[in-house]
Amino acid sequence: MCQLLGMNANTPTDVMFSFTGFATRAEEHKDGFGIAFFEGPGVRLLVDAQSARTSPVAEMVRRFPIKSNNIVAHIRKATQGRVALENTHPFVRELWGRYWTFAHNGDLQRFVPRLHGAFHPVGQTDSERAFCWLMQEFAKAHASVPSARELTATLGELLPVVAAHGSFNFMLSNGEALWAHCSTRLHHLVRQYPFTRASLQDEDVTVDFAQVTSARDRVALVVTEPLTHDEAWTAFAPGELKVFVDGAPITG
Repeated sequence: MCQLLGMNANTPTDVMFSFTGFATRAEEHKDGFGIAFFEGPGVRLLVDAQSARTSPVAEMVRRFPIKSNNIVAHIRKATQGRVALENTHPFVRELWGRYWTFAHNGDLQRFVPRLHGAFHPVGQTDSERAFCWLMQEFAKAHASVPSARELTATLGELLPVVAAHGSFNFMLSNGEALWAHCSTRLHHLVRQYPFTRASLQDEDVTVDFAQVTSARDRVALVVTEPLTHDEAWTAFAPGELKVFVDGAPITG
């Protein structure tokens, strides 16, 4: 299975600490990696069909001081579709005049929805097909950008159709919110004041967040497996859908 990383924050935030630990897991998940950073209405997408452990693109990401309010990253262990750039997550599409990014961990069997209009996959993955179908159904359900709560309700109605075909852990962002759905395994964490030190599970790296944040900062992280060993990660329940805005989950 692949590995997912998502971040949603109330202020532009550097994700390199988390990405460093995340990329280490590409030793096993070596069939490509990608990361999408939102910058205002734009999105900076960096993908490579090489492992994040050896890719020069991944090395550039580790050294590039990008800050963003919303980030979606993925390291791939291929199940459907050849190892190629067009099959590398995250995928990006435009809807309602804004970009949407999507990354999936899982395996969907015999999910071949009827697609029309602007949403067709470029590659051969079940993941991109599912993303195109979700975008298509969003466009049918809403004439313009809905609120995060409205779109969460729409997603809740659509998810069973896709999840009936297999494992559907995914992250979706439009640059304002981050949606995360768990079929089998996801964890989340909110970092906020008072900030403490954190140490990566997969690398000998520690950061004292109190030294690099302000009292008003807040950031939510969603990952397949916890990245640090000294923070209180919360596991999603199977079938749970969460949406994060301004660095915190919203309810109701």
